[in-house]
Formats: sequence, C-alpha cells, structure tokens
Amino acid sequence: MNFCWVTLHVGNFEESLAFYHEVLKLPVSSRHSGGGVEMAMLGKEGQPKVELLCDGNAQSGQKQSGISVGISVNSLEETMEYLDKLGIPVLRGPISPNPSTRFIFIHDPDGYEVQLVEMK
Repeated sequence: MNFCWVTLHVGNFEESLAFYHEVLKLPVSSRHSGGGVEMAMLGKEGQPKVELLCDGNAQSGQKQSGISVGISVNSLEETMEYLDKLGIPVLRGPISPNPSTRFIFIHDPDGYEVQLVEMK
C-alpha cells in the first residue's frame, strides 16, 4: 500500500488554496468544482497530495481536530524568516527530536496544524 493524500475540509476555499499553494509552494495538480463543492489536489506529481475540500452545502462552524500536515523544507531558518515576513506565527518549535530532524508548527487558515520539517 502507498499513501495517496490527506483530505482537509476547509471553510474558505480560496484562502486555504492560497495558503497551501502560494505560502507553502505546493503545486496545484488538479482543481474541480460543482454542486456547491470545490476541491483541489496539491503536491508534486508522483508524491502524496493534500486535498482541500470545501462543501458549500455543509453546516458552517464544524471544526476538525487532531490532524496535522507534514511538509518538508530545505532550511528551517529560511522558512521561519519567510513566515515572519508574512506575519505567520510559529506555534511551537523549533523542536529537534534527533540530530537529523528539526521542525516547527504553524496553523493554516482553518486551524489545522502544519508541521514544517527540515531533515539533514
């Protein structure tokens, strides 16, 4: 078995799409809409994707919890400087569980935790 994607139910599709595509630089591999539902798959070809799903027919205010998305970065220092310039606060970290891994956590527009990981 191979991991394919994680689905995040979002409240504001365009805001979430901008966060994952423009801020975190994940390429949009597909985008569809219809029947009040908007969907986008983000990530590089041949790699697991983040699926953003916004159902305009769903009740608002439903909050997801216990979910985090992990994204690798080349340099944690450069990433933290970049986030600071955008006004995106670091929730926790940097954390280094071992000599070859360091990470921080931020929130996306819907409150999902995003773990940005540097692996040496």
